[in-house]
Amino acid sequence: MPTPDAPFGRPGRPMRDHPFVFGFTAALGVLTAWWLVQAVASAGSVLLLIVVSLFLAAGLNPAVEALQRRNLSRTLAITVVFLGVIALFAVFGLAVVPPLTAQSAEFVENLPGYVQELQNHPLIRDLDRRFQLLERLQQYVVSGDFGSQMFGGVLGFGTVLLGAVFNSVTVLVLTLYFLGSLTSIKEMGYRLVPRSRRTRARLLGDEIIHRIGGYVAGNLIVSLIAGVTTFVFLSIMRVPYALALSLIVALTDLIPLVGAFIGAGVASLVGFFVSPTVGIVCVVFFTVYQQIENYLIAPRVMKSSVDVPPLATIVSALLGGALLGVVGALLGIPLAAAALLIVREVVLPRQERL
Repeated sequence: MPTPDAPFGRPGRPMRDHPFVFGFTAALGVLTAWWLVQAVASAGSVLLLIVVSLFLAAGLNPAVEALQRRNLSRTLAITVVFLGVIALFAVFGLAVVPPLTAQSAEFVENLPGYVQELQNHPLIRDLDRRFQLLERLQQYVVSGDFGSQMFGGVLGFGTVLLGAVFNSVTVLVLTLYFLGSLTSIKEMGYRLVPRSRRTRARLLGDEIIHRIGGYVAGNLIVSLIAGVTTFVFLSIMRVPYALALSLIVALTDLIPLVGAFIGAGVASLVGFFVSPTVGIVCVVFFTVYQQIENYLIAPRVMKSSVDVPPLATIVSALLGGALLGVVGALLGIPLAAAALLIVREVVLPRQERL
């Protein structure tokens, strides 16, 4: 009924507890969560580049701080470190690209001779007589299918190469920006923590960043030792492209668990091209060196930087590799170190007080 205080009638009971309101709110929450998941999945590649750039910035920060302690400004220290990183990439490209180009041209030049050797081989001749393999191969090459597939393959390779170059440049630029503003990023992150816990959060955060930087520095030292040792060995054995192969071994050695085997396999394969004896010697050398690196070099280098049990190292590398591939394997170990630090300093003391 209208009253002087409520000319349009009194409002009804609130609908907060109505099933329709509850269902609509729940459905809206589910749709919002689904939209957020789709947005994160769509921007996954960009977020991955950002995470990698932050990781590299934290890893390069100790070198910048070391230069700052030598009376260099932070801007000049960042410039020196970044020029060193670019120079490292340039040396790797100059050492690897020319051998690959020369070997590709040599393979194309010797391709007719390889075909002639196949025709003269008794087994291939017998298979060709029974199944007309060479005739079918010739028809396939002459037909348009071969050309279209090769063209598509070239375009696909070009797309992958351009994507890799673009991602590399993006990571370098983001790393430069993050490295320059790392101090302000840390301070902004610490200000998000309540003041009563800010000091402890600052100590833990600085220790995590220090461990990430120590992991990157230690990993680079181990890879440098592997590359130098490989270069000396391959030079003694007179294996061609020793510098390029040693750089590949050093680069793949950065990948936990499987990286060392990849680099050793590539170098040993080139050794087998020289002679079976050289290939066997390469396999023996890399097998012995991996044992020395795993049990002597790496533990001594990583002891003071990343305090992670061996089991946690293996599990974190496997989980990271399964989730994000090579990048996940690289990030898994320092993230495990950070998680163990938080568990040791925050979770366990709280459990003891309960």
